Amino acid sequence: MANRVFAPAKINLTLHVTGRRSDGYHLLDSLVSFAPVGDWLTVAPGDGLTLEVSGPEAAGVPDDMSNLALRAAALLAGHEGAALTLEKNLPAASGIGGGSADAAAALRGIATLSGEIPQGFLELPDLLMHRHAERILGLGADVPMCVLSHPLRARGIGERLGLVTLPDIAAVLVNPRLPVPTPAVFKALETRDNPPMPDTLPEFPDAASLIGFLARMRNDLEAPALKVEPGIRAVLDALAGQGGCGLARMSGSGATCFGLFLSEDDARAAAQALTEAHPGWWVASGVLGDCSELALPRPQ
Repeated sequence: MANRVFAPAKINLTLHVTGRRSDGYHLLDSLVSFAPVGDWLTVAPGDGLTLEVSGPEAAGVPDDMSNLALRAAALLAGHEGAALTLEKNLPAASGIGGGSADAAAALRGIATLSGEIPQGFLELPDLLMHRHAERILGLGADVPMCVLSHPLRARGIGERLGLVTLPDIAAVLVNPRLPVPTPAVFKALETRDNPPMPDTLPEFPDAASLIGFLARMRNDLEAPALKVEPGIRAVLDALAGQGGCGLARMSGSGATCFGLFLSEDDARAAAQALTEAHPGWWVASGVLGDCSELALPRPQ
């Protein structure tokens, strides 16, 4: 029986670069949430490992072993094989973990298809990380976060994960379809030893308190990304100018930016206005929060 698995977008609400290891990996301190916007992956029994890519953002997405989802599937597929079909809705290489989310979806789908983890098992992400943490991290620092798909704090190079409780918050995501290579962004980063977030995060009784805290924090990659691609500024300004927007910030290494709103109606209105004003931009809206149950494999 095939499984259909949701791959939610990962949003870096904060991203503090706190150092760099001798091997070149950067140390981070990031508060992460997830959006009900993402790709869909169908995992079915197959002869060997295959991947077919479709969807509105499929152009240029590889269907060979350079695709992170296929490499993730190879970790767990064993000799039985699987046929993967990826419906690509998130822009590639856009700072919202699209490829990592696809890899995490492949891991969840293969683990369920093979019977390693029972269908509908709510603790599937935790069990996957317990059994395969080192190999999953080897796919990329964002993949373990996307396996969990739960609000979390990520430290180190992404291997130190702690689940956090955050209020749901309405958001608009915007990508201007401008290429922003991550290596170029890190190369433009002037200071690599920046302060982390507070050791103990405050409690957030509501979305307003979360926005207030985030406004005092940073994305240390935003300034270098603006040097690499100044066009990101237009996205941040457009988001900040929408009615009800409490904070506009870039996610990850860009170029996707997000605006946070206290009202879902304001977020939807902002998304509609931005879509009409900038038809070439990728725009989506939704409520950021815990997507771990939404991302569980479902029989198809």
